[in-house]
Amino acid sequence: MIIKPKVRGFVCVTAHPTGCAAHIQQQIDHIKARGPIKHGPRKVLVIGASTGYGLASRITAAFGSGAASVGIFYERPSEEGRSATSGWYNSIAFTTAARAAGLYAGNINGDAFSDNIKQQALAMIARDMGPVDLVIYSLASPRRQHPKTGAVHKSVLKPLGASYTNKTVDTDKGIVSEITIEPASEAEAADTVAVMGGEDWEMWINALAGAKLLAPGATSVAYSYIGPVYTWPIYKDGTIGRAKIDLERAAQAIHARLMAHGGGRAFISVNKALVTQASSAIPVVPLYISILYKVMKAAGTHEGCIEQMQRLFATQLYNGHSPKYDSEGRVRVDDWEMRPEVQDTVSAIWLKATTENLAQLTDIVGYRSDFLRLFGFGLPGVSYDAEVEPHQLMP
Repeated sequence: MIIKPKVRGFVCVTAHPTGCAAHIQQQIDHIKARGPIKHGPRKVLVIGASTGYGLASRITAAFGSGAASVGIFYERPSEEGRSATSGWYNSIAFTTAARAAGLYAGNINGDAFSDNIKQQALAMIARDMGPVDLVIYSLASPRRQHPKTGAVHKSVLKPLGASYTNKTVDTDKGIVSEITIEPASEAEAADTVAVMGGEDWEMWINALAGAKLLAPGATSVAYSYIGPVYTWPIYKDGTIGRAKIDLERAAQAIHARLMAHGGGRAFISVNKALVTQASSAIPVVPLYISILYKVMKAAGTHEGCIEQMQRLFATQLYNGHSPKYDSEGRVRVDDWEMRPEVQDTVSAIWLKATTENLAQLTDIVGYRSDFLRLFGFGLPGVSYDAEVEPHQLMP
C-alpha cells in the first residue's frame, strides 16, 4: 500500500515502515560518528523503548557502547488496510540493525505496568543476558491499570488550584490562540501520579533486585522536564508536575537501594523540550517548542533526542565522567535550553507571536517536520509515492 501521513489532533494515525527505518539509521549513524562511549553499559533494560528518549537511549547504549538490550514497549502491529504504529516499525528497525552488528536485542510488546510483562522481562533477561547494569525508565502512557488493585488510572494535563490561560498554537493549521484549562480535581491529580509517578519504576527495580538481575553498581535513570516559567502552571506546577515530584521521591529511594548494592546510582535526567508524541499533547508547549527551535538553531545549540542522549551518556554517565547534579539531585541536559540568553530571547518572541507572524518568528516548519519524522515521514531518500509492505513482523 501507499502510506501517507494522516494527522488527527496531536497524533499521526499512520506510520511509514521504510521512513521509520531511515530515521533509526540516522540516529545510529550519529552515535557511530561521535565515537565509542568508554566504560559504557553492557546489559541494558529500557522500559519504554520504542520512541523518544527511551529509543534514543537504547540506540546510544547499543551503538555507542556495544550493549546488549531488552526493550519493553506497547505498540500495535499492522492490521488489514492499516499500518502499524511508528514504535512498532522503530523497534523492528533497531532490532534488525543491532543484530546485524552482532548485538543482542530482545523485545517484549505489552503493558509495562503489568506483573505479567515484568515476569516475562525477568525471564528473558535471566535466560539471554544476565544481570543488567543500566535500567532506563522512559514510559509515557495516558493510563495505567494498577497491577495490585486492578484500578484503572487515567492521567490528565491540567493545572492545580486555579484555571490557566495562555497562548497555544494549532500546529497543523498554524493558528495562535488563547486557551483556558480548568484545574484538576484531587482525584484527577492522584490518578496522574498513579500513572506518571515513580511507583512503577520502583516496582521494576524491586522485581529485578528480587530476581538477582541487578548487577553490582547498576545505574537507573528516569526522564523528566521542567521548562520555563510560563509553562509551569500546565507542567511543573500542574498534575504532571505533581507526578514528577513522586518520580523524584522514587529516584531517591531507588538510589539508596542501588547504593547499597555495590555502589549503584539512580537519578532523574531533566531533558530538553522536544517534539515527541507526549509533548505534542500538552497545551502551550508546542508554541514554546516552535520558538525554542528557532532560537537554539540560530545559536547552533539545537539537539534532538539522539543528541541529548549521546551527551548524557558521554559526558554525565560514562567516558570517565560522573553525573553533575543540580541542587535537587537531578542531572540537567536541558542546560543549553535554560541558558538565560536563550530564555530571554524566547520570552521576547513569545509576547509577539501571533497567527500572522508565526512563520517569521518561530520554527513552526521545523516543528511540523520533526513531528512527521516521528512517524517516518519526510526522511530523505524515501519514496513516499511507492508501494510499501505495511505488515512487518518483529525479528
